[in-house]
Amino acid sequence: MKSFLKVAVVFTTIGLGALGGALVLTNPGTVAYEDYALDKLTEYLKAEICPKAPSFLGFSLEAQCKTLVDTGQPNLDRLIAQGTKRQNFIFFSVYKTELALVPPLPSYRFETVGILQRFYTYQADEIETQK
Repeated sequence: MKSFLKVAVVFTTIGLGALGGALVLTNPGTVAYEDYALDKLTEYLKAEICPKAPSFLGFSLEAQCKTLVDTGQPNLDRLIAQGTKRQNFIFFSVYKTELALVPPLPSYRFETVGILQRFYTYQADEIETQK
């Protein structure tokens, strides 16, 4: 029985060590997060903000809004990079991002965990702006 217990402890230790090593190796970095955040922000702006664009002389400005979002991606990327703080916990990372977009667009706060080369946003709040 003692030898079975020793073997079980050894295999458990090896398994936990392998799992820990895999988590360390697959902890996504800041550049990967910025790419993820830019994709999510672009999707949000195109799906939620651009459809609300006003009409001008009977023409909807939604298509121009989407084009503006696409051409403004370098600036959005800079906003994300400047507004993000990373907490690296070796096995995973937590990213906290505050985005202050151009008025009249609202500002947002996001919290995202990065683990196993994936990102999971677990909190997204609109920030109250002072008027």
